[in-house]
Amino acid sequence: MWRKTSRSELLRFALVGGVNTAVHCTVYLALWLLLPYLPAHLIATVVATVCSYLLNCRFTFGVVPNRRTLLLFPLSNLAMIGLSTAVVAASVEVFGVDPVLAPIAAGLVVVPATFLLSKAVLTERLPRGEWRGAVGVGVVVALLSQIPAMVNPSFYFWDDSAAQFLPMWHRLGERLLAGDWPLGLDLDSWMGGNLAAESLFGIWNPVHLLDCLLVVWLGDLAIAATVVKTQFLVTLGVGTFLLCRDYRAKRDVASVLAVALPLSGFVLYFQAATWAGGLMGFAWLPWAWWALRRLQAGRIPAFVPWLLCYLCVSAGDPYGVLALAAVFAGLFIETGRDWSRVRRLGLVGIAVTATLPLIFFPVLAAAEVGWRSGHELFNIGQLVPGVGDLLNASMPSFVPQILSFGTFRMSVPATYFAWFAIPLLAWLDWRSAGASWRRCGCAVALAGCYFLLCLGPSNVWLFRWPVRHVAVLHLAVAVLLSVALSRGLRTDHFKVRLACSAGSLLLGGYLSFAAWPAQAPKHLVSLGMIAVLCAAVVIVHRKRLKAAVLHLGTVCALALQMAWFPANRDVAVYNFPTSIAQLRSDYAEFDGGTVVQLAERDLIPSADIASRAAWSQLLFGNMHAAAGVASLVAYTGIGYNALHTRLCLSYYGATCPQAYDRLWEPDGLVDQLKATHVVVQRRLREVPEAPAGWRISRRDRDVVVLSRKSALPWPHGRLSASRGVHVLDDVQHGQRRETVRFGRTGGPAELVFARLAWPGYQAAVDGRRVRVDGTDAGLLLVRVPPGVPGGALTLSWSPPGFTAHLLLACAGALLAIVLSVVSPLRRRQPR
Repeated sequence: MWRKTSRSELLRFALVGGVNTAVHCTVYLALWLLLPYLPAHLIATVVATVCSYLLNCRFTFGVVPNRRTLLLFPLSNLAMIGLSTAVVAASVEVFGVDPVLAPIAAGLVVVPATFLLSKAVLTERLPRGEWRGAVGVGVVVALLSQIPAMVNPSFYFWDDSAAQFLPMWHRLGERLLAGDWPLGLDLDSWMGGNLAAESLFGIWNPVHLLDCLLVVWLGDLAIAATVVKTQFLVTLGVGTFLLCRDYRAKRDVASVLAVALPLSGFVLYFQAATWAGGLMGFAWLPWAWWALRRLQAGRIPAFVPWLLCYLCVSAGDPYGVLALAAVFAGLFIETGRDWSRVRRLGLVGIAVTATLPLIFFPVLAAAEVGWRSGHELFNIGQLVPGVGDLLNASMPSFVPQILSFGTFRMSVPATYFAWFAIPLLAWLDWRSAGASWRRCGCAVALAGCYFLLCLGPSNVWLFRWPVRHVAVLHLAVAVLLSVALSRGLRTDHFKVRLACSAGSLLLGGYLSFAAWPAQAPKHLVSLGMIAVLCAAVVIVHRKRLKAAVLHLGTVCALALQMAWFPANRDVAVYNFPTSIAQLRSDYAEFDGGTVVQLAERDLIPSADIASRAAWSQLLFGNMHAAAGVASLVAYTGIGYNALHTRLCLSYYGATCPQAYDRLWEPDGLVDQLKATHVVVQRRLREVPEAPAGWRISRRDRDVVVLSRKSALPWPHGRLSASRGVHVLDDVQHGQRRETVRFGRTGGPAELVFARLAWPGYQAAVDGRRVRVDGTDAGLLLVRVPPGVPGGALTLSWSPPGFTAHLLLACAGALLAIVLSVVSPLRRRQPR
C-alpha cells in the first residue's frame, strides 16, 4: 500500500546508493587487474545492481525479494539511464554547465525519480498468478512471433523497416557508441538527416536508443529487426494482459486476448513487418492506460504513468499521441464526477503534454522547407476500410478489398483480429456482459471513436491512411471482449445461438469470397477450422480447457496466414542485403567521401532484386547509412523541397535523368555538395565521358562511377564554396557545430556549406549574429555583412525552440515527481 513518502526511506535509499557506488568501484578495480576494462565494467554493473536490489528490498523498503521485482528493478534502471543522459545533455547544451559537473546536476533530478520508480517496482504487490500470467503471455508471444521469421527470414525486415528504420538505427547506434548525443541531425543522410523532425526514430526515447546499440551488436539487420520487433510485440502483449486484468477480466481470458492482439492482421503485417514506428508507439499504449487507471485508484505514484506515457509519445508516432489523448478522454468519461481522480488524471495529462513540443515541434517547423505542410484534409479512398472490412474480423483468410498502394485490394488480412471474436458473440451472456461494460467507459468510448476514425477520410493533417487506426480499435475491443468472455458462455436457447453463430460464420465466409473469389479454398479451410474450434469452446466445460482451445485457434490461424500470406506485398519489396559486414565490403571504395547516386528503383530488373544482385551496385533508402557511406540517397517522410526540385530526389532516394546535368551547372552544385563520387545507373542515363576534374573509375553492366581527380578544399569541415573571402581554417565539431576562420578580400562575402538549410541554424562572426539563408538547391548560405573584415564564423544548429521545449519537458517530469511526493496517494481499496 502506498503512503506518503517518508524522509527516512529517502535517506536510506541515498545511503544504499553510496554503498552501491563503492561496490561497483571495488569490483571493477579488482576485475580490471584480470580482465579488459569493458567486461570488468559490465560484471561490476551486474554485481552492483544485484547488491542495490537486495539492499533496497531489505533495508530501504522492507520487502521480500522475489523473481518479479528482480526482473523489473534493472529494467526500471534503464529508464533512469535515459533520463540522466537527457539531463546531462540539457545541462551542457542549454545551460553551459561544465561536462565534469553535469552528472551532479543529473543526480539532483534522477535520484528522486529513481527513488519513486524503485519504490513503485519493489513495493507494488501483484498477486503471484498475475505475475505468472504476464510472464506466460510474454513467453507465448515471443515464441509465436518467430513463426513469421521462420517462414520468411526477412518478414520483419520489410518495406520501411528495411529502407528507413533498421539502417538508421544502426547508424545511430554507432554514433552513440562514439559518444555523439543528442542525435537531432545526421548530415550524411541529407534529406533524411533532420532526425528531430523525422521524429519516428525516437531519439528522446531511452528504450529506442538501447535498441540502436543492440542493432549494432547483432550486425545482421534481419536478425536485429526480428529481435527488436519481438521485444515490442511482447511489450504489447503483456501490457494488454495487465490492462484486461485491471478491468477484472479473468486471467485465462485476458491471456487469450493478450496473445491474439500482437498477432492480429494489422499489427503483425503492417506495424511489426513494415511500419516499425507505429508498433513502438502502440506497444506502450496499454501500459500507459493501465498505469493511469492504477494512478486513479491510488495504487502507484504519478511518476510511473508519466514515464509510460512518455515512452509512448517519445516513440515519435503521431498516431500513438492521438491514441493516448483518446485514452485520457475516455478515462475522464469513465471517472465521472470523482473530482479528486479527475484532478489527478488532469495534472498527469499536463505533465505528459509538456513533453510533446520537444518531440513534435521540429516536424511542424520543417514544414516551411519540406513536403509535409500539415494542412491536408481530403479523401482519395486509399487504405480506408469499409464497415464490412472491420466487422469481418475473424476470418484468417479474409483479404479486404481496400485501395492499397497502386492496387484495388490488399494482399494480407489487414483487418483480421481474432478467430473467435465474431463467432462467440452469440454465446455471450449479454445481460451480465452489459453490466460489466458499464465499468469500461474508456474502452467503449475508444472503440466507438476509433471505429469512426477507421472509416476515413484518407488524409487529416499528420494522419493519413485510416487503416492505421485499426490497431487501437482492436485494443479497445480486446478489453471489452475479455470482460464479456470472463462472464462465461451461455448455452440456453441453444438452437438460436447456434443459428446466430453459424450465420455470422457464413456471412464472414461470403464476404471473404466476395472480396477475392480466387481464394475460395482458403476460405473453406478457415470456416472449417473456426467451426470445429467454436464447437470445442462451447462444449468444453472446464475454463482452462476453453482457454487452451482459444489459444490453439490463435496458433492455427497464425500458421495458416503464414502459409498463405508469408509477406506483405501491399508495400515496397526491397529485398536488401542484411549483413553489415558484407555491405561495407561491397561499398568500401566509397569510404571517406560523399556519394551522389543517380538511379531509379523501377528500372532495376525484378530478377536482380529477387537475387539481391542489384544491391552490390546501388542502394536506396537509408541503406547507405548501414554501409557506412555518406550519400544523398536517404529515406525521408518530410523531404526538403529545394533539393528535391533540383535533383528530383524521391522520398526513398530515386532520381531522374535530368539530375545528372544539373550537377554540372555553372553554380557547381556537385562541388557545393562536396561530392567525391557520382554513381550513375546506366539504365537511367548513359555517361560517355567524365566531366572536367573527374574520371571514370568504374564502368560495368549496371553503373558508371565517376571519381574526383583532386582532393576537396577544407577537408576538416563542410564549407564547400566561398566568394569574397579567404578561408584560413574550417573545423567541424560534431554534427551540429562548425567554425570557419576567414579574412575578407572585397565585394560581397558568402560562404556555402554542404549542409541543408534546415530551420534551427544560427551563425555569428566573433559573437555578432549574421544572417543564415539557403541556396537554390537548399544548401546553407551565410552572407557576411559589409563592414566585417573577417574573423571566426561560428555555425550551430539545434531544433527550433529546443531550449524552451527541453525545459518544458523537464518541467513536466518535475511535475510528475512533485505529484508523486507531495500529493498523498489513496490507500489501496479492496477490489
